[in-house]
Amino acid sequence: MVFANKKHFPTAIIGVLVAFSIVALVLSLVKTDDVTLPPVVKYGLVFDAGSSHTSLFVYEWDSDKENDTGVVSQTLSCDVQGQGISSYAKDPPKAGDSLRACLETALKVIPAGKQRDVPVYLGATAGMRLLREQNSSSAAQILAEAAKTIQEYPVAFKGARILTGEEEGAYGWITINYLLDSFTKYSPKAHTWVHPEAASILGALDLGGASTQISFVPEGSVRNWSETSTFTLYGYNYNIYTQSYLCYGQNEILKRLAKELIVEAAFSSRVEHPCYPKDFKETISLSSFSTSPCTNQSDPGLAFGDRDVTLEGSGNASACLAALRKLFNFSACEQIQDCTFDGVTQPPLTGQFVAFSAFYYNFKFLNLTKGQPLATVRETIKDFCTRSWEDLSSSYPDENPQRLSKYCTNANYILTLLSAYKFNESSWNNIFFQMKAGSADIGWTLGYMLNLTNMIPGEAPARRKAQLPSLWAAAIAFIILTLTLGFAALLLLLWGK
Repeated sequence: MVFANKKHFPTAIIGVLVAFSIVALVLSLVKTDDVTLPPVVKYGLVFDAGSSHTSLFVYEWDSDKENDTGVVSQTLSCDVQGQGISSYAKDPPKAGDSLRACLETALKVIPAGKQRDVPVYLGATAGMRLLREQNSSSAAQILAEAAKTIQEYPVAFKGARILTGEEEGAYGWITINYLLDSFTKYSPKAHTWVHPEAASILGALDLGGASTQISFVPEGSVRNWSETSTFTLYGYNYNIYTQSYLCYGQNEILKRLAKELIVEAAFSSRVEHPCYPKDFKETISLSSFSTSPCTNQSDPGLAFGDRDVTLEGSGNASACLAALRKLFNFSACEQIQDCTFDGVTQPPLTGQFVAFSAFYYNFKFLNLTKGQPLATVRETIKDFCTRSWEDLSSSYPDENPQRLSKYCTNANYILTLLSAYKFNESSWNNIFFQMKAGSADIGWTLGYMLNLTNMIPGEAPARRKAQLPSLWAAAIAFIILTLTLGFAALLLLLWGK
């Protein structure tokens, strides 16, 4: 570089260096949040392969908030056409094919550049647990076909497996408490995370087609409850009691009830059904009882094969309740303390509960999800059960007839089951019937994904960054400024010589 006037050289050098120093100082005063790049949106997919149907859920969250609470949102839910994958025991490839339409729908909402990094899980529940009992090779083949189909798409497939009943219950419990901020909350005032009171931890009540689950945190010591699991979430330990009852889902109860009524009627061709509406008729084949381990117990009368039986509704609510109670083995609890039914022990109920899935859908239809007292619930169900089929059909013309005819049975079964769980007039108001929390459906799928992606840390979240100037940037600016002034002084010294 050539200067027109050599004596101006030191002044020019010093001016340039001071300018750099000013720029560095300004950068040091910029807030860290002002220069942070936008977070990356991430996605996850979970198939809920239930006993009666399969659903696909698409979740999304910002990458910089993976370990926060309540930040995962549900982007999409897609109902797979047809029955549950366990119904494809005789043609397993169709189980995989049934998933294609929802997979293609899900990929339309995920940017193409991110699809290969999207984790995809398939969890099968009680329907597949029952099929595995009947035919383990068919169950394995169905899962293999489902996995094969998913792997044809540009996603990060993470596996297809059958959940235990206890896992299903625990993941539902995690979903509820995660979505409702029961595990931890960020306090803007304190600039830190706080742990809610123990009373705000919610219990979970799930009712599916083939099984039902109850999960909650018992009060005091957990004693030696064999059904208790321990989770460490956000730095706190939770001892969860979770119990699953196979063959107590609403679809299996309907089959079990029909079978018991037929057996009691000595296999007559026409059998009175107290839970069906008066004048409603349904014809079933005795061979249908052989399709499930819940009704496939040996019984001489069922050996008549494909003989049909007609069930005729009588609309008798009290007789319906009595018939449903016979499906529970309460006598097995006579000598056992803290026992519900079938010889299963349960800690005393504590806290509030969220009842979802079939609990919600049946009570929603009957307009019983608004916190009505138990006496009102019982009276509403009783009145509904006394209505004739003609009355119901004309009053609910848009309702599926198969579902409409079963609401009396399902509602009375819910009353019987919740009573077996030890809910009574005083604790009934602790049950909240709901299916959504924010934008997300309540169920086990979100808890399952959160667990497998380690998005709920065992340790407590670190203190959030305060909105202050970056100490690192200030330190770097100070060093640059010091070096600049030192270099300028050296130049002046050399120039003076």
